[in-house]
Amino acid sequence: MRFDHIEIADKEIRFETLRYACESIGLVHAGQWDYERAMFDYKIVNQGNIYYLRVPAYAIKGEIPKEDTVVKLMTPLLGKHYYPHGVEYEGEEFPQQIIDKCNKKLELLKGNLEAEE
Repeated sequence: MRFDHIEIADKEIRFETLRYACESIGLVHAGQWDYERAMFDYKIVNQGNIYYLRVPAYAIKGEIPKEDTVVKLMTPLLGKHYYPHGVEYEGEEFPQQIIDKCNKKLELLKGNLEAEE
């Protein structure tokens, strides 16, 4: 599921600013070792199912995770985890309470990012 209505996609920001804004609301950059792309995740467990709210970004100047790297945000996603296959984003039915929780998190993130401008 895509969260296009949050309107943070294509925003350019310093990686350190993004990391602080995400981590302050519970999204983590789980130590992924990729110098060009980053994913900030928020894990939600609901009735035995695992969901991930993901905020992806990619470097447009510099390398991740350097503080002065400039990244461009992509559209946030919600996916359901299936062991051992991974996370599925399309064709899933997501409980409304999970969608609402994700919308609240993303609105907080958007507010944090706007405060940094």
